[in-house]
Amino acid sequence: MAEHARIYPLRRQAPPQPPPPEPLWREVLGQRLRALRQDHAETLSETAARAGVSPQYLSEIERGRKEPSSEMIAALAGALGTTLIGLTEQVADDLRRQQHAATAPASQQHIAPASPVSRLRLAA
Repeated sequence: MAEHARIYPLRRQAPPQPPPPEPLWREVLGQRLRALRQDHAETLSETAARAGVSPQYLSEIERGRKEPSSEMIAALAGALGTTLIGLTEQVADDLRRQQHAATAPASQQHIAPASPVSRLRLAA
């Protein structure tokens, strides 16, 4: 009688995924400056004039192309009605949110919090 061997395939683990690259501070700063400017419904020219820079330079900062000096960041913060500390805290919060979104499992990323109405339905 012939014997039959059972063959079990090896389980291969997926290689670990490298962590996503962290966003550059200058890019997140630029996004925050643009958001603040747009919240004030201002043009590049209006904000740039108050900060003492050219609209072209402000545009490059907002796009994350230029690394502004601390004096320039303070001038832009003042022109947008905030402080250097306030702006820095906002940028840090934005970085934390982006990092959390990049590292959170896919199952947790697009879950909207339950509305009070849906909570009431669940309780009923």
